[in-house]
This record gives sequence, C-alpha cells and structure tokens, in this order.
Amino acid sequence: MTEIEQQEQIRKVFFVSDRTGLTAESYGKCLLAQFPDLEFETITLAFVDTADKALLAREQINDASLDPNFKPVVFSTLVHDEEQYIIESANACVISLFHSYIGSLESFFGVESSHKQGVSRIAFSDATYQRRLDAIDFALTHDDGVRPDHYKEADVILAGVSRCGKTPTSLYLAMNFSLKVANYPLTPEDLSSDTLPQCLLENIDKLVGLTIKPVPLSRIRRQRRPGSDYASLEICQAELNQAQSMFDKADISVFETTDTSIEEISSRVVRALGLARERVRESVLTFNKSKKAR
Repeated sequence: MTEIEQQEQIRKVFFVSDRTGLTAESYGKCLLAQFPDLEFETITLAFVDTADKALLAREQINDASLDPNFKPVVFSTLVHDEEQYIIESANACVISLFHSYIGSLESFFGVESSHKQGVSRIAFSDATYQRRLDAIDFALTHDDGVRPDHYKEADVILAGVSRCGKTPTSLYLAMNFSLKVANYPLTPEDLSSDTLPQCLLENIDKLVGLTIKPVPLSRIRRQRRPGSDYASLEICQAELNQAQSMFDKADISVFETTDTSIEEISSRVVRALGLARERVRESVLTFNKSKKAR
C-alpha cells in the first residue's frame, strides 16, 4: 500500500471510559489533531465500569481490527486495573490516559491513589451550579439571532456567517465558563450593509467575530444544503470577505475557527474580553471553600 493510500485510509479510534468519556475524547482528539493528514472515525464507549462491559468493549474493538495494517487506536481513562487489563489485551494501540500518569504521581507523593471512579477535585457550590445552568439556558434561548433585545444581559456575543462554529462555541463557553453567550448569524441582508446590525453595535464591548476559511465552510454547508448557492464556494468567499470588512470597521476581535478546537477558540474569546481573571478567581474561591468544608 502506498503512502497516499495509507493516508486516505480511515482509522478507527475508540474512547473508552468508566464515565461519560468526555475526558478521553478531549485528550484523545487533542493528540489526533497533530496528524492533520490522517482521517479518523471516532467511537465513544462510555460507562465501561465492569469486567463484563470491558469484555464487550474489547470485542467491539477487535471487530474493528480485521485489517492488520490499520489497527484501531484506543484512548482509555479506565480507573480500575481489571477493566483496563481487558482493554489492553485488545488487538489495538491502547493508550491509558489514567495509568500513564498515576504511577508517577504515587511515587512522587509517596502514597497510593484511591483508584475511585468518577471523582474530581473540582467542587461546585449551589450558586456556581445555578450560574452554570442559567448560562446554558441563556445560550440555548439566544442561539442563532433569537431575542437580540436581550443582548444587554449577555456576557459574550458571537457573530459570524452561517455555519462558522458559533453555536458549539456558545455552549462550550456556557458549560465550562458559566458565561451567558448569545450568537448572531450574519444573513445576506445583514451583509448587504457596510456596518454590523445595530443590535450588535449597541453591545460592541461584548462582541467577538468568528470566521472560517471558504473551502471548509462550503463543505460544511453542502452537507446541510447540497447543490445550493448557499453552499457554493463563490458565495462563501463573498460572505466571509464582507463579514471581515464589517468586523474590521467595528474594530472587534476576530478568531479563525478552521482547524481550531472549540476549547482553544473559547479560551481566546475569554481572554479577548478580559473575562479569564474573574472566572479563575471564582474557581479558586469555590475550591478553597470545598476544602474547608471537609
């Protein structure tokens, strides 16, 4: 098989966890991003918290390893040794994101770890938890340009052309930073003007622009409306150019979403609006309170 054929082959990647799998997904995808020329199909196997479930997971992994030249990759965050040993016996490249580090920490601290499933050092007070729920609700009810008359209540407003990553970024900011985020799609009518819509200009101190390269934007839009002018490369390029011109005129921060993780985009947004220090301080205070309560 040639090098080009190897690159075109889609490799299966499994994220195995005894809980939701979000940690395995986040860490694994961060590592996979370092191989931009390869294509991956990802499968999450969550709540693998017994030996029987681990055996079923191993069977599924082995079924995907029929081609010896393209064994699957497994990112595991399993805590218990028994389940992890079963997964490690699979015919795959198995990377334990838990066991790779816990031994070194045990040696350094001079104590054994608890090996408890689903534990975290992050504690949430009732107020912090409610603030997060309120932020998620705000993001959902102010998605895609809905209720612009409420933008004064927002912490962040994301603007950009259709399908440039506004909604997932809004939800990530809400869930991970407890920020109230609205997002506004620049429509063809909006783009016929030289300036941003008034509802955005009135809240410019909260406004951030998102952009994307035209080719991936066209590809994403074709999945939604194949064969439409909306998805044509020419239209995508024209919309992006006009949006950038409007952003430049408003003198706001603009972030590229192409080949950039939602985590990184969100961090840049938080830093650009000066929200990072407040959220970090809040997390430290919550953590200290939880320690005193124990």
